[in-house]
Amino acid sequence: MAAAPEPAVRSTAAGPPAASTADAPAAATSVDRPDGAPSDAPPRADLRSGAFWAWTGLGLLVVLGLAALTRYLEQNVPVWAEGSAVEDVAGAVEYPVYAILLGLLGNLIVTVTGLRDRISAAFRTEFFIKTGLVLLGASINLAVIASAAGPAIAQALLLISGVFLFTWWLAGRFGLDEKLRALLASAVSICGVSAAIAAAGAVRARREQLAYTASLVIAFALPSIFLLPWLADVLGLSDAVAGAWIGGNIDTTAAVTAAGALAGEDALQIASIVKVTQNALMGVVAVALTAYFALHVERRPDAPRPGLGELWRRFPKFVLGFVAASVIATWYLDAAGADGKATMAVVTDLRVWFLILAFVSIGLEVRVSSLREAGWRPVAVFGAATVFNLVLALGLASVLFHGFTV
Repeated sequence: MAAAPEPAVRSTAAGPPAASTADAPAAATSVDRPDGAPSDAPPRADLRSGAFWAWTGLGLLVVLGLAALTRYLEQNVPVWAEGSAVEDVAGAVEYPVYAILLGLLGNLIVTVTGLRDRISAAFRTEFFIKTGLVLLGASINLAVIASAAGPAIAQALLLISGVFLFTWWLAGRFGLDEKLRALLASAVSICGVSAAIAAAGAVRARREQLAYTASLVIAFALPSIFLLPWLADVLGLSDAVAGAWIGGNIDTTAAVTAAGALAGEDALQIASIVKVTQNALMGVVAVALTAYFALHVERRPDAPRPGLGELWRRFPKFVLGFVAASVIATWYLDAAGADGKATMAVVTDLRVWFLILAFVSIGLEVRVSSLREAGWRPVAVFGAATVFNLVLALGLASVLFHGFTV
C-alpha cells in the first residue's frame, strides 16, 4: 500500500482540546507543562480561580448524583421487574451498565446545556479507577496473584510486543505521522489512555494527537465492555480464560474492570491481574519510545539519555498499591478469621462505589465530534489493530490460562 500523507487533525489552540475523556485534556496539559504536575491536575492558574472550583464542585455533584442513581436502579429494578416478561433481563443487568448509560445520558444533557467543558474537571476517571483497583487488590488473595503472575507476565510480554509491532507497521503503511503511530500503538497494545499519555510525553506528541487517540480508545472500549463478556459466554470460555482475554484485549483499565464485572467475580480478578501487569510494563515501553525518538527519530544531540529514574517516574504507582492491598488483606484475614469478613465487606462496597464513579465518568467524557476531525485512516488502523489484538489475546489466554482456577 502506498504511503499517504498524515491526516489533518485540526488544531484546538483557540479553545479547549477536543478530547473525549477527562484524561485527554489533562494529558495534553501534562505534555505541555514543564512544572511536573500530575497528568490530571488542574492548571496552576486554575488553582487560584474560585470559579474553577465552583464549577468543579458542581461537576462532582453531577458525578455523585449519577452514581447514587446507579446504585438505586441496580437494587430496585430487579424488584420492580419481578413477575414481568423482563424479569430475567432486569436481574442480569449490573451496575457497570447503569453507570455507563447514565453517564452517556448526563453527557448529552450537560453538552446541550453548555455546561460540559466547565464541569469536566470533575470527571476524574483515572483517579476513580485506580483507587477502585487498589481496593480491588484487597479482595484478591495474594496466592491468586502469585499463581497468575507467571502466565499474566508471559501474556503481557507477547501481547504487547505483537500488537505494538503490528500497529506500528500498519500505521506506517497508511502513512501516519511517527508520533501518531507511537500513540496509537501504545494505546491499543498496553492500556489505552494512560499508555497514550505516557507515549505522548515520551515522543512529545501534539495535544490534538493525544486527544484524538483518547477519543479512539473510548469509542472502541465502550462496545467491548458488553461484547466481550457476551462472546466469552458464547464461546464457553472458563472464568480464567475469559478474564485473561478481557484483561489483555480491552484498552482502558476502567473498561476492563466493567467487562470483568459483567463476566463474573472470578473473571474480574484475573482480568484485573492481567491488566495491572500490562500497566506495569507501560513504563518500559515509555522509556523505550523516549530512547527511540531521542536517539533515532528526532536526533537531538542535546537530548538526555533516559535512565532508571525516568523508568521509575513513568511507572504506574497504583500497581504497587494493588499488590500492597492484597498483601495487607491476606494477612488481615488470616489473623482475624471470620471476624474480618465484615471489614472486607465494607472495603468491597467502597470499591464498587469508586468503580461506579469511574464508569459514570467514562460516559460523561465521551465526545464523538473529535473522532470526525482526523479522517478515516487512523480509525482504520486502530480498528484493524483491535481485531488483531482480539484474536491474539484469545489464543494466548486459551493457552496460558487453560485449566487455571481462581
